Amino acid sequence: NCISVYQRYLYEKLTTYKMVDMVAFVDPSQIGAVGCGNGTARAQHIKYRLVTAKLGQMFMLPFNSGDHWMLTIIHPDEGTAYFMDPLKRRLPTGDWMSIVETAIGMDNVAKNRKGARSSRKWKNLAGIPPQSSNKECRYFVMRYMRDIIEDKELSLFATKERRGNSQYTQADIDEIQNEWAKFVVKSYV
Repeated sequence: NCISVYQRYLYEKLTTYKMVDMVAFVDPSQIGAVGCGNGTARAQHIKYRLVTAKLGQMFMLPFNSGDHWMLTIIHPDEGTAYFMDPLKRRLPTGDWMSIVETAIGMDNVAKNRKGARSSRKWKNLAGIPPQSSNKECRYFVMRYMRDIIEDKELSLFATKERRGNSQYTQADIDEIQNEWAKFVVKSYV
């Protein structure tokens, strides 16, 4: 899918920035709501990535609920999950929240973290730019991921927890589409 390809592009940027030990990705084709198995299988896939974490490393999990893309970022050492929804919805409920919490719990057990279960927390990053239509969510999720790694101090979380008036222009979204297209031509054609 296009987000997996864009993650590969971002990985190259992380390598250039020497940030590979700070940020990692989870393959969305293994955790989406459609065709990725039951909740346990999806939580297991997330856990397999989390157990590889370097100290302080965060993981980006682009997630498709079936008809909409969202982004969850997990800091395993902190037991924190950040939620970013281009449609400005509140924190996830139901399956996705349960899957992520199960994965974090399995990671904690694998790493013998004591008492980590009760310290798990979710934060809704409500200050992110919202999408204006129902057809651009994947580009917004890609832009969120790019903005996070471009902020080498990773301070985006502190600035995006409160609702704000930030917006992406069409040029901002076009930039993501152009980066993706150039990367595909360079890497796969």
